[in-house]
Amino acid sequence: MTETTQTHLSSPDGGSRPRSPEFRVAVEALRGLRQDLFHDPFAYDPFPRMRADGPLIRLLSPRLRQYAVWTPHAVVVCMGLMAMMIGASSTGYGGYGGDYDTLLIGFLSLAPVLLTLVRPVGAFWFSLSAAPVTAVLGDSWDNWPWQAGSFACHLAVLAVVALRTRPRAAAWMWALTATYSIVVEMVLGAGHYASNTAPLLVISALVLLGVTVWHTHRQARREVTAQQTVTAHERSRRTLLEERTTIARELHDVVAHHMSVVAIQAEAAPYRVENPPPELERAFLTIRENAVAALTELRRVLGVVRAEDYEAPDAPQPTLADLEALLDNVRDAGLSVDKVVTGAVRELPQGVELSAYRIVQEALSNTLRHAPGASARVEIGYVLGGLGLRVVNGAPPELSLLKPSPGAGHGITGMRERVSMLNGEMTAGRTDDGGYEVTVFLPVAMVSEDAA
Repeated sequence: MTETTQTHLSSPDGGSRPRSPEFRVAVEALRGLRQDLFHDPFAYDPFPRMRADGPLIRLLSPRLRQYAVWTPHAVVVCMGLMAMMIGASSTGYGGYGGDYDTLLIGFLSLAPVLLTLVRPVGAFWFSLSAAPVTAVLGDSWDNWPWQAGSFACHLAVLAVVALRTRPRAAAWMWALTATYSIVVEMVLGAGHYASNTAPLLVISALVLLGVTVWHTHRQARREVTAQQTVTAHERSRRTLLEERTTIARELHDVVAHHMSVVAIQAEAAPYRVENPPPELERAFLTIRENAVAALTELRRVLGVVRAEDYEAPDAPQPTLADLEALLDNVRDAGLSVDKVVTGAVRELPQGVELSAYRIVQEALSNTLRHAPGASARVEIGYVLGGLGLRVVNGAPPELSLLKPSPGAGHGITGMRERVSMLNGEMTAGRTDDGGYEVTVFLPVAMVSEDAA
């Protein structure tokens, strides 16, 4: 069942009646008027400087460029000075107060224009309030209700304030100007030869229309620029995803295919030999398990590469508690390895546990590849400020059926990145007896008893 919700206006008798569309439009208009012209009208809002990277400013020398950014402020000051001179010249007949009236009219013609540089909305109210004062002080009876100085001043104020505000505010300023002009002309216009209300409203409407068109064009350019930026970003993301998909496809076609073949052949190999020894069966089983584990890791990596928003599975990450299974695995592969643990074994942060496990795993893998037949030793030290790791292998035997496998050096780089991520320290290099040693210290923040 669909319900239609209506907003009601309470009536004096306690009832309610629905608000008409016209009423809502009027309320929204008055709310806009209050927000644009009545809410904190004298708020400090300095006129921004011109951009120094504009097409014209860039043609100037660096010394002139630092002054050219103040061009808008200079234009506003010149408009104020022109309004002041027009206002002072219009009182040439002396007015009621002589020179004092001339100074006051000049000030009231200049000050609102200058005020637009720091308080634009307040400048409009100042100019509108100064208009009746200059009308009384001025002696030009054929310029009513706007004396020449206030006429020029108010046009300048309307233009500058409209440039610095939204088009809706410009419409409200024009409407208030028209209201003031018509009311003053109707109430106090008797005895004046001519009215300049119509010229002011027409000229100001044209000025504000031009400013509104400029605002609209500027907003359209901003929207186009923003849309172009979003489009370029989406295009870049799409290109990146396409490249990652290509890499994932190549990895799947090459690495996954060969690993699958290795796993299948390792599973079928014992059945091709009559009465295979247990050692051979165990070796092929180890090969198959490693191949299947590598395929599982490869599928997870391919998922990360293919999709930007890929979510990693919730399977638990290995820790130092799983290190014994890793050592058994490399022992089955033919590496003789010992483990020594010193200090009080305790649970460490997950990132430290995972990084320590991966570092030991990579170090032992490097021993299998680069020093086949050598023995290795893994030392783990739980100290007060962190965790120490040392993986060292001896020199490979001179007479060995297995040859070292060359590497690209990414293993050591990956270990250093893990250690650097945890703000640890790492050294790696050859030993005196021809072996290789990796030493790592991973800091762990101490937890006080009170915090615990």
